[in-house]
Amino acid sequence: MCMETIEDIGFGGLKLVQSEEGFRFGIDAVLLAAFASGFCPDAEHVVDLGTGNGVIPLIMSHKMPECSFTGIDLQAKAIELARRSCSLNGLDNRIRFLDCDVADLAGQMPQLRGTADAVVSNPPYVAKGAGIINTEDSKFLSRQETTAGIDEFAAAAGFLLKERGHFVLVHRPSRLVDIFCSCRKYALEPKDIQFVSPRRDTKPNIVLVHCTKGGGRELDYREHLFVYGEDGNYSAEIMEIYEKTR
Repeated sequence: MCMETIEDIGFGGLKLVQSEEGFRFGIDAVLLAAFASGFCPDAEHVVDLGTGNGVIPLIMSHKMPECSFTGIDLQAKAIELARRSCSLNGLDNRIRFLDCDVADLAGQMPQLRGTADAVVSNPPYVAKGAGIINTEDSKFLSRQETTAGIDEFAAAAGFLLKERGHFVLVHRPSRLVDIFCSCRKYALEPKDIQFVSPRRDTKPNIVLVHCTKGGGRELDYREHLFVYGEDGNYSAEIMEIYEKTR
């Protein structure tokens, strides 16, 4: 029997239903929600591709109280958990979750074309055929590209976005070339990038990328972000992102 937990994740007292056996959200999702919110504060509709348990739309709903959200994922069990979290937080009127494969989004849901002011994504990091195969299906689908890779996520974002809309994703620095190539292929021009390292003496292991549909060619490097300070606790910047005080 699959065990579940209901956790208070902060951000105005939001609660999240999670499976103890499935993929559980981490700092990547929190960083993406904060990073993306800064580029589209006046957005009316944001879509989250590969939403999983729906934590990113939940956090962004707190940061963008006038916006509506759609979360899309091919995992029916994850969508069920996301819907329960949505109801638990009284957000059914602002957030909806759809069971759909990102790789076939245009075919399955043509009505969504050009409806989004912004698209966000925390997609699987591991390329098809690479890495260690996880036999737990939900974790495998969350971590490793299966039906949809970077190219399919970029194509879906291009399909969903209005002209000059924003595509914001979190990924691994090792996939940057793939990200840039795919984004430009679908007229999503990289505009901002921010690297994240565990500590000041370590290489970045997370990258945040912001693209604009139909944007001009100019890339801005945001200040490098470090997760932990010298004392081993979260840095002041991370505490601010989590909306916490020491």
